Amino acid sequence: MASKVVPVVQSVPLPTGTADYETARLQVLEEFAAAVPRELLLPEDTIKNPPRNVTAVPRQCGLLSDAELDITENYDAAALAEAISSRKLTSVDVVTAFAKRAIIAHQLTCCLTEWFMDEAVARAKELDDHLASTGQPLGPLHGVPISIKSHIPVAGHWRDMGFLDTRTKDTRDSQMVAILRSAGAIFYCKTNQPQSIMHLESTSFFGRTLNPHNINLSAGGSTGGEAALVALRGSVLGVGTDIGGSVRGPSAFCGIYGFKSTSYYLPMKDFLEGGIPAELNILCSTGPMCLTLRDMDLFMRVILGAEPWIEDPRIIPIPWTGLKSSIGASSPQKLRIGIMMHDDVIIPQPPVTRSLKWAKSQLENAGFQTKPFKPYKVAQIMKSLREAYWPASVKYTDIHYALTGEPKHPLTEWIQRDAAPEELPVTAVLAQRVLRDEMRSEFSLDWENQGVDFILGPAFVGPASSHDTAWYWDYTAMWNYLDCPGVVVPTPIKALGKGEEMYEAKEPLGKECEEVRKLWDEGDFEGAPINLQFVGRRYRDNELFGVLSAVKDALQLP
Repeated sequence: MASKVVPVVQSVPLPTGTADYETARLQVLEEFAAAVPRELLLPEDTIKNPPRNVTAVPRQCGLLSDAELDITENYDAAALAEAISSRKLTSVDVVTAFAKRAIIAHQLTCCLTEWFMDEAVARAKELDDHLASTGQPLGPLHGVPISIKSHIPVAGHWRDMGFLDTRTKDTRDSQMVAILRSAGAIFYCKTNQPQSIMHLESTSFFGRTLNPHNINLSAGGSTGGEAALVALRGSVLGVGTDIGGSVRGPSAFCGIYGFKSTSYYLPMKDFLEGGIPAELNILCSTGPMCLTLRDMDLFMRVILGAEPWIEDPRIIPIPWTGLKSSIGASSPQKLRIGIMMHDDVIIPQPPVTRSLKWAKSQLENAGFQTKPFKPYKVAQIMKSLREAYWPASVKYTDIHYALTGEPKHPLTEWIQRDAAPEELPVTAVLAQRVLRDEMRSEFSLDWENQGVDFILGPAFVGPASSHDTAWYWDYTAMWNYLDCPGVVVPTPIKALGKGEEMYEAKEPLGKECEEVRKLWDEGDFEGAPINLQFVGRRYRDNELFGVLSAVKDALQLP
């Protein structure tokens, strides 16, 4: 290809590092581009003058055939698996279509960190040959392409820990990737994440991931590349991780499904080499990001059906019933859903409030019992959480800037504002744990006293955030601190144009609430999708999916 790098749309530039860093970064981008054929590049004018909403570009750009458009737009993962196993479609055709659409999506949003179509197509041919010779699929995901977040090891491919100097090529799969591969899945790309993997916008040395619905908005983080890719149907099923909202935030920003399990319910072995100090008190979780409710359920059945607790005894061996869990299905009036309109710290921006009111009305009209839910001491939870993220102090991350000349990004600075100046002694880390466990107990008792079974509330303080302003994670991160499972679901609600929606409450709740109002006044959120979040009690992941099954029709869930 003539250009040494793949041109991508970038609406807001990233900070510039030293000359050595920029040279090294350019080498990475050139390496990425070497695998991309020129015939899959979008016209220069599309890159320089993109529409605000780029979701229609893959269909209109002319780079995909009618058959490839049909494959990428009219199937979810479950349907693809069925079509391939019945030989209605070949895995080669499916993988080719999604790989091509993925590289188109990357040019529009900077969502990828690696793209390996040739390898994926070769594996697809092997699986097609296997099916032809044996008559049997390899597994429940036979021939289905799946995208993977950058830091998760896939044999033979690059990963990084959110800094340029940590970029390494893996020699073996992580546990979850190995399970997916054994089930017949095919890997074809890896997706963008933020510097430090610790903020809600995916800005890395690859670039800034944009929201397909409005490129002036963030796609979220830390699994923002996955969210943008799935929203553009360059993938139907991806894998993310979540320690503060990193699956649910980007999924909500981009209008797709995202599930964060309770900790140690899904395998994360080898996801983060050497671990991270934050997990001394705030446990990371993982989960699927996809386009349909049944694909989330399929993912969980495949992973837990492999009995991952045998290889990793940390995993709690709870078999999956998921959407087949019976809670609420026969007697919806017995299911008590708590509606959390706000967290007593920040009143969400108007379209979120509008979406919650719509959901409440839909549920009540379908016979479900809703009750107001007031969360317990969220301000204290968020203060404790931010401190607990950094027991090793900022020195743990600052070493990476010194090694390469990489610049510290604004949102990295933001999340580290409450970090300890020096590494905490073990007694201080223990004190954080004691405080956390006391808060979990108090919150659980307060939840019980409010008489609700599950909670429905915001996924974020608004629609997707304007770039570099994803400051307030309360609505996702509080559930990480409490270690509760959460799933974000799409709604038909979208943000209206500037000036069309106003706050109902006249006065903000405090400084943070006031700042969020200012962001609403200054931003341009038109067309941004609105997701809501269902939350269950710790290790009630199955029951949470049972609730989703029960409310599916009422909330028009795909």
